[in-house]
Amino acid sequence: MRVMVIVKATRDSEAGVLPSERELAEMGQYNEALVQAGLMMAGEGLQPSSKGARVKFSGPNQRTVTDGPFAETKELIAGFWLWRCRSMDEAVEWAKRAPFQEGEVEIRPVFEAEDFGEAFTPELRAQEERLRAKIESSAKL
Repeated sequence: MRVMVIVKATRDSEAGVLPSERELAEMGQYNEALVQAGLMMAGEGLQPSSKGARVKFSGPNQRTVTDGPFAETKELIAGFWLWRCRSMDEAVEWAKRAPFQEGEVEIRPVFEAEDFGEAFTPELRAQEERLRAKIESSAKL
């Protein structure tokens, strides 16, 4: 199963406070362990919401753009990992090893093709496979 591990924002991350050399080294070691265990597929930190934007959809043609920063820090994301794990329990165990001193992470399963049942037709499966192949080939450039 694939899971997304969502690192929740903190006051410091939203203020643009960068990690110290020690914190970067600890995170590097943690990421190295994830890679060595074959779990880590992707992972990145995100800039503060002051550098972002939100697009709100209301009906077929109404789009509202709001520039950051956004008020509720507890609802913001400071980074993420995408892991391939055997189970949610394994993901939780790895998340508990993260070198954070404060904050919170959320772990959510990623939908897989089989989760959609018959609605995911052979044509849609073929399209998905083409898109994934194109994404992988673009990533290698």
